[in-house]
Amino acid sequence: MGQKKNPRRMDDNQAMAKGANIRISPQKLNLVAQSIRGMKAEKALAELTFSRKRIAKDVKKVLESAIANAENNHGLDIDALVVDRAFVGKNMVMKRWRARARGRTGKILKPFAEITIVVKEVQEAA
Repeated sequence: MGQKKNPRRMDDNQAMAKGANIRISPQKLNLVAQSIRGMKAEKALAELTFSRKRIAKDVKKVLESAIANAENNHGLDIDALVVDRAFVGKNMVMKRWRARARGRTGKILKPFAEITIVVKEVQEAA
């Protein structure tokens, strides 16, 4: 018997990849995600390859995963892929402390973020 297959949450022309526990603040990660939104996948990869931001390597890895998911799992044409959505969310925060004067402590927050990239196949009007 077994369980029925869950319905797909996305359209048939979309694929998704998610990167969790990325060691950077969500605000900084969103700057990189913002730079690739709406771009063709090929151009977005080039943008991330030559970006000067440290976190661009991790975002590129997630984008490559989304492209691979589109090709292998959903049979989409990788030449027609566009970054439909790239959004960032908060994840855990490591809390550390530093000794300060007069027996007090200084709080150090080390935030983590997560990124979700959705690529979409678009037919170009010829």
